[in-house]
Amino acid sequence: MRQDRRPYWVKKNYLRFRHWYTLHFLRPACDAMGDYPTFMKPWYISISGPNVSIGRCATVIAEPEARVKIGVWGREPDKGRISIGDYVLISPGGRISASDEIVIGDSVMMANGVYITDSDWHDIYDRTARSEEVKPVHIGNNVWLGDHSTVLKGVTIGDNSVVAAGAVVTRDVPANVVVAGNPAKVVKQLDPERPMKTRADYFADPQGLQKFFDGVDKMVLGKNGTLNWLRCLLKPGPND
Repeated sequence: MRQDRRPYWVKKNYLRFRHWYTLHFLRPACDAMGDYPTFMKPWYISISGPNVSIGRCATVIAEPEARVKIGVWGREPDKGRISIGDYVLISPGGRISASDEIVIGDSVMMANGVYITDSDWHDIYDRTARSEEVKPVHIGNNVWLGDHSTVLKGVTIGDNSVVAAGAVVTRDVPANVVVAGNPAKVVKQLDPERPMKTRADYFADPQGLQKFFDGVDKMVLGKNGTLNWLRCLLKPGPND
């Protein structure tokens, strides 16, 4: 793994710019966005349509080859909604597409390429017509959606449950289970009595967490020189 040669001041200003971009371009696209958002590479994140809300301490990660797309395309103007709770993680390639209603609880974790939709979008027999098959999706608190899993219309997923990588969820999932396959089926029961740490615990003190990571950056990057960083950018060597 290559070392980060940036001086501390460079990364600090990059993070300031990233935060400014999030507040300037993405927060206005939402009806509501909570405090302490962390949107990584936010220029590869799109939020479109009405009635989108995102809770506090959201972490959304995008990449140029794996954009994050959150969109409402209601059947009537100003209709449809997406509600995303607090402490949610959305990884690169995530897509949330609502016609009527998608509600995502607190501390939900979405791995790479997760797709959530409440509609088939096109009629089976008239491909030029919009599908009338629309059913709300509700995802409970502390649910973990695995890599490239898909949650389809009409599904409710109970608290703490895990959807395995590549699974396609077509029917309701109870709380405290693991589901896998296409269509997804219960493959394991979780112990509801066992204590479980969540992203809500991780973000219990968001200001303190920010100070902690700032201290780490100072320690790791504080000795990096500006001239050496520029040299590495212009003429990188095998050890850079």
